Amino acid sequence: MKARLITFGLCPIALVLLAGCSTAPVTESGREAVVAQGAAAMNAFTRTDPTLSQLLNKSAGYAVFPSITKGGAGLAGAYGRGVLYQGNQVVGYCDVSQGTLGLQLGGENYRELVVFRDSDALARFKAGDFTFAAGASAVAAKAGAASNAPYERGVIVFTQSITGLMFEAAIGGQNFSYVPK
Repeated sequence: MKARLITFGLCPIALVLLAGCSTAPVTESGREAVVAQGAAAMNAFTRTDPTLSQLLNKSAGYAVFPSITKGGAGLAGAYGRGVLYQGNQVVGYCDVSQGTLGLQLGGENYRELVVFRDSDALARFKAGDFTFAAGASAVAAKAGAASNAPYERGVIVFTQSITGLMFEAAIGGQNFSYVPK
């Protein structure tokens, strides 16, 4: 499955970011690395919020993006690779690309976890029919967050900052792609 452009009715913002990016790592060592990074990110999420394990066990699956890099000034983009889990087993590789337009400056690196409530939400993700618009909200990963987080359109999104600082008042969206293992 090839990466698609993010569009918001404004412009294809992520074109520059997506040049040369592919969903699945090309080499076996690259695939092993993203799986190991995904496992480390899951450990970081569950250490921060032990109630997350219970939510994940009840979910249809989840995608973890261990490192999403975002940067820009006025026009910003982000990209990260991840893995998709179903039944606590890695079933494939995924990526996320994001584009935003507005008042923004800086750069940051963060983790993202997308939890799918049911098989319909998971199937939409696998089919490439899954995007987040400007109004989508994410829950900051912290102790107890998973026990109170509401599903929106069949998913809960958790984020965890790694490094950097980004000031922004912008609109945009995230687009995801998936390749089976």
